[in-house]
Amino acid sequence: MNTALIIIDIQNDYFQNGKAELSHPDKASANARLLLEHFRRKNLPVVHIQHIASRPEATFFISGSPGAEIHHDVQPTDQEQIIIKHYPNSFRDTHLLEYLKSKNITDLVICGMQTHMCVDATTRAAKDFGFNCIVIGDACATKDLAVNGATVKAADVQTAFLSALNYFYSTVMTTEEYLKQ
Repeated sequence: MNTALIIIDIQNDYFQNGKAELSHPDKASANARLLLEHFRRKNLPVVHIQHIASRPEATFFISGSPGAEIHHDVQPTDQEQIIIKHYPNSFRDTHLLEYLKSKNITDLVICGMQTHMCVDATTRAAKDFGFNCIVIGDACATKDLAVNGATVKAADVQTAFLSALNYFYSTVMTTEEYLKQ
C-alpha cells in the first residue's frame, strides 16, 4: 500500500487550559490515536506535523513551550517522521512533499487540528500535488469563528469545512468507517 497517515498539529495548546483551546479536542485526538494504532499495526508510514510559531506576535505554539509539544494521545515513535511547519499548509517551506515522494506515497489519510485552517490548507495542497486524500472528520477539531459581527459555532464550522473538502479535494469519512474498510 502506498498510503500514509498525516496527523496535523495535535498539540497541547489546543486542549483544555491551552493557549488556543478548541471545541472537543479530546474526542478528535482519541480518534486520531485509533488511526495511529491502525497504521502502526499495518507498518504504514506516519507523519506528525508540528506547528511552531514563527510570527513575533504569536500567542501559542511558542518554540520550547509545553503547549507546542505533540499531545500524548498521538506521541510519535522514533521511527515516525516529524515535520515542523510555520504555516497552515504543511507542504509550505517543509520537506513533506519530498518525504512522501521518497516513500512512493500516493494516498493520504489526514486528521488533526484545526479543521478550518491547517487541515483544510494541507488537504487542498495535497490534492493539488496529486495525492488521493481521505479526511477523517471526527479525528479533526475546530473552534467557533467570527465574521462581520456574527459567530459561527464550531459544529457549523466543522460541517462547512468538511463538506467543502468532500468530493473534489478528499473523501470525508469517520474513524469507524475508515477502520472498517
